[in-house]
Amino acid sequence: MHMLFERRLPSADEIKEQFPITPDLVEAKKVRDKELADVFYGTNDKFLLIIGPCSADNVDSVIDYTNRLARIQEEVKDKILIVPRVYTNKPRTTGDGYKGMVHQPDPNERPDMLKGLTAIRELHLKVIKETGFFCADEMLYPENYTYLSDLLSYVAIGARSVENQQHRLTASGMDVPAGMKNPTSGDYSVMMNSIIAASHAHTFIYNGWEVHTKGNPLAHAILRGSVNKHGQSQPNYHYEDLIRLYDMYSEKKPENMAAIVDANHANSNKQYIEQIRICKEVLHSMRHSADIKKLVKGFMIESYIEDGAQKIGDGVYGKSITDPCLGWFKTEKLILDIADLL
Repeated sequence: MHMLFERRLPSADEIKEQFPITPDLVEAKKVRDKELADVFYGTNDKFLLIIGPCSADNVDSVIDYTNRLARIQEEVKDKILIVPRVYTNKPRTTGDGYKGMVHQPDPNERPDMLKGLTAIRELHLKVIKETGFFCADEMLYPENYTYLSDLLSYVAIGARSVENQQHRLTASGMDVPAGMKNPTSGDYSVMMNSIIAASHAHTFIYNGWEVHTKGNPLAHAILRGSVNKHGQSQPNYHYEDLIRLYDMYSEKKPENMAAIVDANHANSNKQYIEQIRICKEVLHSMRHSADIKKLVKGFMIESYIEDGAQKIGDGVYGKSITDPCLGWFKTEKLILDIADLL
């Protein structure tokens, strides 16, 4: 076996014991989780914004950004429910480059998984304590989910993970919304199969245990666009795309019908400024069609303090070191515009 086993890492229970969530925050999370669940069940008509940096690369700027979100949440609380993206894993298409805080707490230093596991839990706890937000993260590695399972209120399954059985089965054991992105091929049936699989009960091996799950009725679709055989981005947020997904949901008849539209990635061809136009087009479709209004529960938006992206080491505060993001001033205006258009 060509692996160097460097050291045994602490278990999730050991990390949780070292950085615990307090009883008052446990109760606060129950309230927040119910509010989110009610949106997906259709008993709460608030609109979700799952919004934040492409990757949570720096503690200070992430805390700054989420505090800004907390202030604007107060302004739009009657219509919008904000769930910050605090993404501590960063999938890499080729496997090269920065893989997120869990790998490199400091992007300028070598990977250190021990420091990373403690850093991501400390970051999520700090956001919760300072802002009251319980956040979203991407489950890139199913076995790592337990380190944050008591802190997260939303989990995304990425386009390259959605076909993986372990991701589907792990999502079936969650009690928070699990968003299943369409694969990069754009095949809706793969995404729908993942949603159905996550909604069912399962028995499987997880972290060395035989586990049983009850199924997750809050599993749902995330439309993020696709890539054709020539590597060109193909959007799937248009009116016809949303109607097609509604029809597929109607045929499959899962417990709830829900979709989040990812305004970046292949939908915008990673042109971050296009997220503004895309959100407004989807809102127009929602006004035109009761079926689309029933289906679309919110947006996923990549946003940070500064517009665009930079290379690691450039040192611009609050600017993404991975995919380009919408800067704060444009983000603030977009959130207020969305509230006005709902």
